[in-house]
Amino acid sequence: MSQLPDRRLNAYRSDLAEIALRGQVEAERYVEGEVATLAVPVAPLRARPDAACGTDTEVLYGEGVRVLDTANGWAWVKADLDGYVGYMPETALLRQTTVLTHIVTVPRTFVYNGADLKFPHALALSMGSRVAVIGEAETRGTRYFLLEGGRAIVANHCAPVGHAVSADYVTVATRFLETPYLWGGRSGFGIDCSGLVQTSMLMAGRVVERDSDMQAARLGMPISREELRRGDLVFWKGHVAIMEDERTLIHANGHTMSVAHEGLEEAIARIGWLYDQPTGYRRP
Repeated sequence: MSQLPDRRLNAYRSDLAEIALRGQVEAERYVEGEVATLAVPVAPLRARPDAACGTDTEVLYGEGVRVLDTANGWAWVKADLDGYVGYMPETALLRQTTVLTHIVTVPRTFVYNGADLKFPHALALSMGSRVAVIGEAETRGTRYFLLEGGRAIVANHCAPVGHAVSADYVTVATRFLETPYLWGGRSGFGIDCSGLVQTSMLMAGRVVERDSDMQAARLGMPISREELRRGDLVFWKGHVAIMEDERTLIHANGHTMSVAHEGLEEAIARIGWLYDQPTGYRRP
């Protein structure tokens, strides 16, 4: 019997499947899905339509999804960014399409109810969130991008979509230092190990897969431990860390419950005591 496609990246159930899987999986019907955009700062994506189900990953404000089905207040979606499949509240989505012009480039920022930092803020957004800029304004020396509905965001917290924040994704990763660890997180409010890799690389202009097992299997090329240098990745079962230099790594981890620096040898000894030795090393 042939192995079924990975359900994290392929949308199929007995009653419904994405049209790209016609001929690969059996379903009662196949659909293209409908375009939608996330309208809340962060939405968990879950394996089941159940708020008690753990978070697999997150979708950020302004990111696109394809809605395959809706029922009982839940939307079954496939994320445009990395193809991840899951359920989120239907109320988190905006069905109309908008040209999103800019992406947030700082770990966290605010959207204000006008172009003035003294105004109440309407939203808190993470790095990677996308907004539609329709104008500019300046108040007391601070430049703002104007958004729909009279809202505004600090201009130097954004860059045009497609603009790389840094050619070096490790530099981006260090901006998340002390961000709380959050299983399934990929935002400046909470992030996990593979989310840190994915988000940092995205801001350096590279889209990579979401989970550590996917990254360990397909991201870049395998190398030996002796070859490790800045930007290389160290994998354990269920965990990934980024080399900041030949002796130090940075990772979102459950030990400190944050994004933190740690010595490579110290991390190998500490993690090995509980979860065995690294499973591999890769150069992305």
